[in-house]
Amino acid sequence: MRRGRLACTTQALGLALVLACLSSPLVAEEAHRPDVDLYALMTGKCSTLKIAGRNFACKIVAYFHSEKGRANFTVALDDPADDSHVISFSGEYGRRSEENLYVLAVDRMLLSDKNRPKADGLPIPAEVTSDGVCRQLGRFAAREVSNVTCSATDKSGKKYELTFESDGTPITLRRVRPSAPTIRQDPYR
Repeated sequence: MRRGRLACTTQALGLALVLACLSSPLVAEEAHRPDVDLYALMTGKCSTLKIAGRNFACKIVAYFHSEKGRANFTVALDDPADDSHVISFSGEYGRRSEENLYVLAVDRMLLSDKNRPKADGLPIPAEVTSDGVCRQLGRFAAREVSNVTCSATDKSGKKYELTFESDGTPITLRRVRPSAPTIRQDPYR
């Protein structure tokens, strides 16, 4: 019974993340046509989730990819004081340097919480210029991701860190619409 509740909770959180990212101004090409073409929901645990020196647990981690090449590793925080607390490590044109390694240069953080202005009932994320990197071990095509690590520092010096380990459950992968690939392959292989 507990596993069934966990699956329902994970699906509900996943849907909330999808809706939040689809409504984000970053992924909206036009007001009513989001450009997210693929998303993946991953279950497991965050052994590290630090935001500006504060430790958090995570509810779920997701990956979103847009038609234009922007990608986000999005984390719903397990924050008892704020059920709308979500962060995203965001960058453009990730690259696959090895068969099982995807690297995303982070150029901004997207920060949502209960105090942000809302659109359609969901917080609109604040965009904060940042510098960092995310690394994902595993392959979406095989529905296997073993871990994701991200580290970024914003323009005011605040640090964001994520270490996520999969629980081994195959990821939920959804292609929203077909698009041309934007992941760069290592030219030296």
